[in-house]
Amino acid sequence: MPDAHIASQGGASASSSDSRVAFLGGRREAFFGGSRVAFFGGSFDPPHRAHLAIARAAQSALHLDTVLFAPVGAQPLKPAGSTAPFEDRVAMTRLAIAADPAFSVSLADAPNPSGTPNYTIDTLLALKTKLPAGAALFCLMGADSFLALHKWHRGAEIPFVAPLIVASRPGQRLGELAEVLPPGLSLASECAAQPPISPTALETCTLRDASGNTAPFYLLPGLHIDISATAIRDEVHSESVRIPAGQGHHSDLPDAVFDYIAAHNLYR
Repeated sequence: MPDAHIASQGGASASSSDSRVAFLGGRREAFFGGSRVAFFGGSFDPPHRAHLAIARAAQSALHLDTVLFAPVGAQPLKPAGSTAPFEDRVAMTRLAIAADPAFSVSLADAPNPSGTPNYTIDTLLALKTKLPAGAALFCLMGADSFLALHKWHRGAEIPFVAPLIVASRPGQRLGELAEVLPPGLSLASECAAQPPISPTALETCTLRDASGNTAPFYLLPGLHIDISATAIRDEVHSESVRIPAGQGHHSDLPDAVFDYIAAHNLYR
């Protein structure tokens, strides 16, 4: 997607340099050569505490300089679209991550002007052209997203563009993950035979494609967090949580996100 489109999200024109900053997340100081950046895409409809926990775990385990939270414009596997408009999901995500300087919102997955779906492989390839020489790009996702990777457009190519960091489920085994890989991908045999994923330590393994190419594969320890954005939307929709902005909270949401939802009457 062109720089001009990314810059327009802020409502004003920008230089090529400014457009690159907006595309990456808006924090110039985070993108020097040698930086370690994780792309964390999703609907963020709304962003909740599990998203933050996954990002914090990845940032700590892999010494990431920046985690880019990238709300998706049009997710191919959700033809009905997101419940909240893209602009609201971006605003909520900014509020959710505001307290953490290692997190930033990226417009890399903003809606395409043509209205076509956003494909992660295309977004990652575009991101790689925007990052400085020497930067390392990763693709961060939750367990549910990884389990659906075989349905993604060119899903088998993604780990070779940006190594995967996956938030595992408590007690999950690497062998279970091998069973749901996209066609053409395999997990190194010594990894698939390992015991359940460590509840405390990062696991590192290797993915291999049919041509023999390899890519590192990272498993975050189980976070024991089970939060459903659908359940949150259903609860907010119910009369029991119709609370004015600034006068309540939701245990699964940052307070600022809850206040935004109330103030903008989302999910009603």
